[in-house]
Amino acid sequence: MDPQYQRQIEQLRVILLRRWWRICAILWLTVGSLSAWGLRGEWALLQQYFTWTAVRYAVAYNRLAALGLGLCVGLTVALLMAESRHLVFGLTRPERQRLGRLHQDIQTQGVTHPLWAELHQRR
Repeated sequence: MDPQYQRQIEQLRVILLRRWWRICAILWLTVGSLSAWGLRGEWALLQQYFTWTAVRYAVAYNRLAALGLGLCVGLTVALLMAESRHLVFGLTRPERQRLGRLHQDIQTQGVTHPLWAELHQRR
């Protein structure tokens, strides 16, 4: 395969990963902080008497806050696992095909595609 094409596929993967990390950071700053604030009473109790039962009741009686923190933690762990898998094993065939189709869509649409400028920047 063309080395420039391979470089652009890898660059496209990095661009998409950075966007996911930005979404994750925004999620932590909004939903995560509001969820932690909603659990502030339980945090104080857990600092004094940490038991798994206390954690269970904190989650059970503050479901919205627990759901918000679970969403933030889940996305963070998913991104870390995906990047670790990529570092260890490289791109899988379906990922390479998906990025190839996205690359083709960007090339077909040209400068009007939102990722065109980022992909064709000189670094």
